[in-house]
Amino acid sequence: MIPEERLEQILQRFQYLEAAMADGAGGGDIAALAKEYSDLRLVAEQVSAYRKLLSDLAEAEAMLGDPDMKDLAEEEIPALKAAIPEAERALQLALLPKDAADARPAMLEIRPGTGGDEAALFAGDLLRMYQRYAEARGWKFDVIEEQATELGGIKEVVAHIKGENVFARLKYESGVHRVQRVPATESGGRIHTSAATVAVLPEAEDVDIQIDPNDLRIDTMRSSGAGGQHVNTTDSAVRITHLPTGIVVTSSEKSQHRNREIAMQVLKARLYDAERQRIDSERSADRASQVGSGDRSERIRTYNFPQGRMTDHRINLTLYKLEQVMGGDLDEVIDALTADNQARLLAEMGQ
Repeated sequence: MIPEERLEQILQRFQYLEAAMADGAGGGDIAALAKEYSDLRLVAEQVSAYRKLLSDLAEAEAMLGDPDMKDLAEEEIPALKAAIPEAERALQLALLPKDAADARPAMLEIRPGTGGDEAALFAGDLLRMYQRYAEARGWKFDVIEEQATELGGIKEVVAHIKGENVFARLKYESGVHRVQRVPATESGGRIHTSAATVAVLPEAEDVDIQIDPNDLRIDTMRSSGAGGQHVNTTDSAVRITHLPTGIVVTSSEKSQHRNREIAMQVLKARLYDAERQRIDSERSADRASQVGSGDRSERIRTYNFPQGRMTDHRINLTLYKLEQVMGGDLDEVIDALTADNQARLLAEMGQ
């Protein structure tokens, strides 16, 4: 049972924000007020719905003493009692602490791990999987840095994904993805195990990260082309090193100016993510790590092609629909990861 005084505090704050927004006042930043109002609106609606059910139940129980209303009350009470736990859980979920980055665009980075050419080919498969998922959700998916192998695999790829709740949906994808299959280059039909690393970083805003230009070393290099007449002979590629952290980012598009923009965008995202990881580590030092906030080197998922199976090891979820998953049908596994994290947070809130 959620304390009544807490529900009253929420409604009072929401009513204050509503009045402040209407008056264009509030004694502070109107943009900050608007954001708080927007964030609190769903919670206030859930509070009102929950309170109405409790009120309706109390009225129905009071009607039991009235012979003329007793039959109606006996009919309504079971339905109200059944609806209250569901409304309370919805309210508890609405009250969970929000990740401030959930609504942001994201930077997606994919790199092959162990497995040579097969790992690079699998990295390319993962890229297409996320592209299809983004397309299904109506997101904008832009590849901003890509280095391909001669066999059509991926040495490294960085993409920018923009849309509704991008980071909230993709943040659990960070980690090592393992594949078990017979490579196209394998003549003996043996199953090989390879891996690729995925990192999903929330896009940083200028207010999140302030970078001192003196902390940067910027180098220009010759971009590597596809070979032959397509070799890029201009010194357009840009490598930026953030000296305090040692983080290095590169971009090798044709425009040096565009490369600087891309590299800085990726650098800010990595620095912002590192700060988020540091804060989360301090906050969770005394409890088990939450899904998605652990070591990026952790093996999180296995894609077994001979068995048509995808297994997420963090929540012991196995789906025998690998073809659909690789085709971008990721909602079932992402929903399960989100629900697992919510359950953890609810358990902590109840402690």
